[in-house]
Amino acid sequence: MALIVLRCVFLMVASGVGVAILSMMPTLFPDAPAWISWVIFLGMIGLALAVIAVDVLLPRKPVDVISSVYFGLLVGLFLAYVMGLALTPLFAFRENPALAERVPAVVQLILAVVLCYVCISFLLQTRNDFRFIIPYVQFSKDVRGRRPIIMDTSVVIDGRIADVMETKALDNQLVMPRFIITELQSIADSPDRLRRSRGRRGLDILNRLRTNPDVELQIFDRDLPEFAGQTVDLKLVSLAKHMEGKLITNDYNLNKVARLHGVEVINLNDLANALKPVFLPGERIEVRVIKPGEEMGQGVGYLDDGTMVVVEGGRDHINETVSISVTSVLQTSAGRMVFGKYETTIESNRHRSDDHHHRSRR
Repeated sequence: MALIVLRCVFLMVASGVGVAILSMMPTLFPDAPAWISWVIFLGMIGLALAVIAVDVLLPRKPVDVISSVYFGLLVGLFLAYVMGLALTPLFAFRENPALAERVPAVVQLILAVVLCYVCISFLLQTRNDFRFIIPYVQFSKDVRGRRPIIMDTSVVIDGRIADVMETKALDNQLVMPRFIITELQSIADSPDRLRRSRGRRGLDILNRLRTNPDVELQIFDRDLPEFAGQTVDLKLVSLAKHMEGKLITNDYNLNKVARLHGVEVINLNDLANALKPVFLPGERIEVRVIKPGEEMGQGVGYLDDGTMVVVEGGRDHINETVSISVTSVLQTSAGRMVFGKYETTIESNRHRSDDHHHRSRR
């Protein structure tokens, strides 16, 4: 409602400006045709409508970009004004007073254009480093408690990050460094078929994140001085320190290196393990044995969530669904393993119950 009122007021002000120009036309241009005045008036109305149309077509406006342009213009114009005042005595032409008045204005105009461009460009390239200049942006970040999450190659290729973000469990900004995209492209162009498919999967996951309206994805394409001569893992650690963010990864070595440098890490495997159901000793579960285990008499199966189940006495029941009694659970960063003891075969019990039901009917 407030936007509608603002746009109506804006149209009224634009109409008033057009009327003001119409009233000044006879004084400024006494010989101008009458239709010129109406062209100017309608042009003002058209300009106002065009501004409102652009505003409606761009509902999501990046605050950091707008703030960068706004403050860049302010700083650039202020510097141009100060430098113009400082250079005015240098253009004091005593022989030609008219030239002495015009030259400083031209120089100040040139300085304004150059300095505004330099300031806006500088702030756009460093907008993640100057939030203290813009209290509103920093206040917004603090209220939401958001810290950027930097992704590495392994977590993008894994693909589960897209599913996690679609659940809206995390509302943090995702940061994708340019050097990680370059690494994904090199993997996608690899002559090895498996590496090529993994790289292409990573690029598809990135496109999926980018097209999700609920995900804030930033491509970090700056080359920090700390990156010089560093490996990809150390670049990620340096970037996380620079942005005061976290790393999300499946890489065990990167996890250790980041923690040594004091950088917080989200291990996607730990997150997945934390969401798996908890099994207590003595609890009964059903699992299909698909292969023999390493020890004598053991069979191995997997639950629907990928948890490995080692069945004591299950070697003789491969390709059968069995009921086991849980004896212990082993939790590691690589995953969770459930150990259990074979009790009975599910299919055989079902067949026995069917036979008993059939005989009772006879």
